[in-house]
Amino acid sequence: MNDKTQPNRCRIVLLAGPGVEAGQLQGALDGGDVASVILFREGLDEASFQSLAERLVPLAQQAGAAAIVAGDTRIAGRVHADGIHVEGGKAELAEAIEKFQAKIMVGAGGGKSRDEALEIGEERPDYLFFGRFGYDGKPEPHPRNLSLGRWWAEMIEIPCIVMAGSDLESVRAVAATGAEFVALSAAVFGEGADPRTAIARANAMLDEHAPRFGD
Repeated sequence: MNDKTQPNRCRIVLLAGPGVEAGQLQGALDGGDVASVILFREGLDEASFQSLAERLVPLAQQAGAAAIVAGDTRIAGRVHADGIHVEGGKAELAEAIEKFQAKIMVGAGGGKSRDEALEIGEERPDYLFFGRFGYDGKPEPHPRNLSLGRWWAEMIEIPCIVMAGSDLESVRAVAATGAEFVALSAAVFGEGADPRTAIARANAMLDEHAPRFGD
């Protein structure tokens, strides 16, 4: 988060991959409330991914957003990340939770159906992510992610993150599911986007349209 008063509604999670520069992330963080930043590898070798994390993790933390590293617990430790994100399935998640959850957040992805999501949820991750890194090229969110997010938010206490589309307007569809978090990437960091303006606009739409939790 980068706001002392956390909004009582769906909040933004930024997904930052190899193409995201430090200036872009800083601009986004300057634009308004961001709950966390998840850094993902997408083909980078270990040294390059660590370099990316070394540049971006401090920016997120200085802004008050949780910095989460996907797919590499060693790099997460080296850069003093606030959390790790596991996509490898239940066994890998269970191991990560046993080793790390007492110290840092452990989130999970990979639930492509209700049964898979429930199986992953049995391990009690700190959140469940519905979507795939780098697969937000269409303007609207994937219908399956919206459906799973709505079902999960209604049934399960563990928070969920739902991947939005490349159009900022898609945050409204995600928020309407009741999900605690909406993930943005292409809509903020894509070609032609201004990260600061994008985050400010996304937060304004969430302020206006997102349901308030507890209402």
